[in-house]
Amino acid sequence: MAGKTTSGVGVLDKAVALLDSVQNGPSSLADLVSGTGLSRPTAHRIAVALEHHGLLARDDAGRFVLGPRVSDLAMAASGDLLVAAAGPVLTRLQDQTGESAQLFRRQGAERLCVAAAERPSGLRDTIPVGSVLSMQAGSAAQVLLAWEDPDRLPRVLAGARFTPATLASVRRRGWAQSVGEREAGVASVSAPVRAPQGKVVAAVSVSGPIERLGRQPGRLHAPAVVAAARALSAALEAGQRRDDDGPGHQPRAVT
Repeated sequence: MAGKTTSGVGVLDKAVALLDSVQNGPSSLADLVSGTGLSRPTAHRIAVALEHHGLLARDDAGRFVLGPRVSDLAMAASGDLLVAAAGPVLTRLQDQTGESAQLFRRQGAERLCVAAAERPSGLRDTIPVGSVLSMQAGSAAQVLLAWEDPDRLPRVLAGARFTPATLASVRRRGWAQSVGEREAGVASVSAPVRAPQGKVVAAVSVSGPIERLGRQPGRLHAPAVVAAARALSAALEAGQRRDDDGPGHQPRAVT
């Protein structure tokens, strides 16, 4: 841990050093020892404790990777701002497309609807705020997994109604579509919301009956959904800038 600022709380400093080491990619115990300078027994003991609390996990090769708790904490930190910004963005998206609009965040092996703007009348796909849906079907699930660590995908994709090739297409296009994947007769289009560091933290979606959206719903609604996702990403970036500048900062005029 040479060159690192320490807090004086030894076990905490060692735990943070291990998290910093794993942040660079999947790490064996030997990698953790060489990356932190900790002894092998100490690195193993603390890594297993972090794994118990969900801050570390193991990939299919047994290497240590960042655990699901890290993503949960990161999303919680930006969650209030994201949900607050989502209201007008989803309402505008619903107006533009004429379909119900939602915002999903991953919650472990499931996804949670944290905001929604429903189509006011007619045939619609209603997903109330608080609904918990599968990560194995639907365009939002595809988006939330497309940029996941490849080493963690095989376990998640077991039983999924889409494939790694589907996720590769999502990464290339920057959006996902599904037709009858989550529910018969329903189609959807989704795009990623990113934190300022680039991590995908949520998915914006529109969904409705196949008879309106067709078999290629992305042709109709991908541009609007991508624009909505970018608006929310920009809101998160602006929020971080305000936090970094501090309460006394006066915004610079845009000319």
